[in-house]
Amino acid sequence: MLTVLEIIKRSTEFLQKHGVESPRLNAELLVGHALGLKRMQLYLQFERPLAETELAKIRPLVKRRSEREPLQYIVGTTEFGGLTLKVDRRALIPRPETELLVEIAKEKCAPPPARVLDLGTGSGALALALAKLFPEARVTAVDVSPDALALARENAAALGLAERVAFMPSDWFAALPADDRFELIVANPPYLTDAETRETTPEVQKFEPWNALSSGPAGTEALAVIVREARTRLAPGGWLICETGIAQHAQLLDWMRTAGYASVESRKDLTGRDRFVLAGV
Repeated sequence: MLTVLEIIKRSTEFLQKHGVESPRLNAELLVGHALGLKRMQLYLQFERPLAETELAKIRPLVKRRSEREPLQYIVGTTEFGGLTLKVDRRALIPRPETELLVEIAKEKCAPPPARVLDLGTGSGALALALAKLFPEARVTAVDVSPDALALARENAAALGLAERVAFMPSDWFAALPADDRFELIVANPPYLTDAETRETTPEVQKFEPWNALSSGPAGTEALAVIVREARTRLAPGGWLICETGIAQHAQLLDWMRTAGYASVESRKDLTGRDRFVLAGV
């Protein structure tokens, strides 16, 4: 009979052969998920023989990962801002660098915002993290995708935040009442060019929704709309914070100045790359 360690080693070799990054880590996480064990528990059971019923749970998961399906979709969850979120092919997988947007919002919003708008909410990651951060705020989250909104609502319900966040279908600001104003507007819109999206890893190309990655040939099509229209949607003293592509900041800051924002700012991510633009009124 194969032991836990032996199946981890075999899975690692199999994933490595199929070009999976960090194959050992992926193998451990998949085996642990199949067996219902955390990684530390897994390490304590390396010499335990596996029954055929256990192997039958592991094999299809490893096969899916070898076909480059994202690990998060296979295990069904990811961590974001201290929250465990359900993730699947209905929405983009929240990235760790996006958590910095929540930290920037915390820095800029003093006093805390009364109303928050999350544009293109996807899985609901930003809206739910901000609802947790600002417990008195009324949070509105919009997305053009009915499937993404359904996933976001499931996450809100699972986290006990369904009463705190209003989800609604909208193409950016289009469906919002004309007189709605917000102290904080956040967006992690599609910002890759079509060409960049075609050059992403198989995990992204084959499994994640294209319209959450690219908004057109330039990559700034969605950001142009958001920058232009958010100016009149911000309450006095309010902030717009957007995640962006790393080569777009000069153009975006110019657009923000032209739109009449009182202050504009560029922020880097933890790897030192231009990642966020901020505009205040």
